[in-house]
Amino acid sequence: MAVLWHRPILAAVVRIPRGPSCRGTDPVPTAVHDADSPSEAGAQRRVTGGSPGTRPFPHGDPRFGSRPLDLVFIVDSSRSVRPREFEKVKTFLSQVIDTLDVGETATRVAVVNYASTVKVEFHLQTHSDKESLKQAVSRIAPLATGTMSGLAIRTAMDEVFTVEAGARAPAFNIPKVVIIVTDGRPQDQVQEAVAQAQASGIEIYAVGVGRADMQSLRQLASEPVETHAFYVETYGVIEKLTSTFRKTFCALDKCALGTHQCQHVCVSDGGGAHHCECSYSLNADKKTCSARDMCSLGTHECEHVCVSERNGSHHCGCYEGYVLNADKKTCLARDMCALGLHECNHVCVSDGVGLYHCECYQGYTLNEDKKTCSGKAFYPLTSTQRGWVLLPSFLNIVVGQSLEEAQRPITLQDACSCEATLAFQEEVTSSLQILSTKDILA
Repeated sequence: MAVLWHRPILAAVVRIPRGPSCRGTDPVPTAVHDADSPSEAGAQRRVTGGSPGTRPFPHGDPRFGSRPLDLVFIVDSSRSVRPREFEKVKTFLSQVIDTLDVGETATRVAVVNYASTVKVEFHLQTHSDKESLKQAVSRIAPLATGTMSGLAIRTAMDEVFTVEAGARAPAFNIPKVVIIVTDGRPQDQVQEAVAQAQASGIEIYAVGVGRADMQSLRQLASEPVETHAFYVETYGVIEKLTSTFRKTFCALDKCALGTHQCQHVCVSDGGGAHHCECSYSLNADKKTCSARDMCSLGTHECEHVCVSERNGSHHCGCYEGYVLNADKKTCLARDMCALGLHECNHVCVSDGVGLYHCECYQGYTLNEDKKTCSGKAFYPLTSTQRGWVLLPSFLNIVVGQSLEEAQRPITLQDACSCEATLAFQEEVTSSLQILSTKDILA
């Protein structure tokens, strides 16, 4: 009898890929103060974009994981950026890197340094771990005068966002992201460069500091501008934007957060994606599970008997006298002879489970097919008769026996052989009649 069994699952299992994760989110206040600049203490600071967050996990929230990115920082190092301020920019870059999952198959990072000229500090394929990245950032030196933002963006497109330089091919569907940090207005035309970048799939975030104005940032940033353009009045508070980019690049892990809808198992696929799995069978909604009775549905592959189990699975069994084969589906007779499953003409001899061979009655020989038997032989007749008669040996025809004697009915002692014997007797009679007609016995 098929057994159907199902009970509600109150808690789903969560499987999360191991590895680095985004850290907890910092609050991004709408009014911040430059604690590093006593002369400006108490002055209100403005941060546009992002939303307040919380820090429930001071050393990293396992519920967050950054999306794989091809990320390029474009940093303004013109003379207007003082050395101390440029160090704060590099600290900001390192803090953002800390929030990322960096690696060959995760996020790759490059830095483009610019002023009136442009220098690619390192490409996307240069560093594959956070420590070497942050060390490379710490060694970046400012350039000279000028703010050629358009040229810097074109350089990133032509020299950094290429497969040869370490960018992933479009088939990988890895987002291409630019974070450009500047303290002044662009001194070249940026609209065309930005349009080309966005047309090629590059998303641009613009961070303005000090003399930078929102109109210039809007020209640089992707849409919607409200979430892609940020402004701080001094470099002393630029680090406060770290949490904004952390939340932007970190994908919520619904499996870890428990906001998935999987009935049994939630499997995190990275980048905020997940899928559901079941101990039983996944329903069409890809979320819930059913303990389907394969036996009653007839969708099993058992040759003899299908047995349903309580967990929704099944196993195969065999009828009495049979054993289950190694495939756990088909069955083999223990004694093929006893069960009458052989093809022997006379005698079946069992050789073990599922094995047998055929033999013949005395006076017969086994044919080449190893199943059927032949028992015909030539016997001489009396001296008054000519030729030989083709007779079955078990009829006990002897030399000197007359035709009339050979044609007499045979009395059978073994009733089990009666039918076969009568059939052969009829064959002999028929053969003798044919010989008589041809005058072979005259």
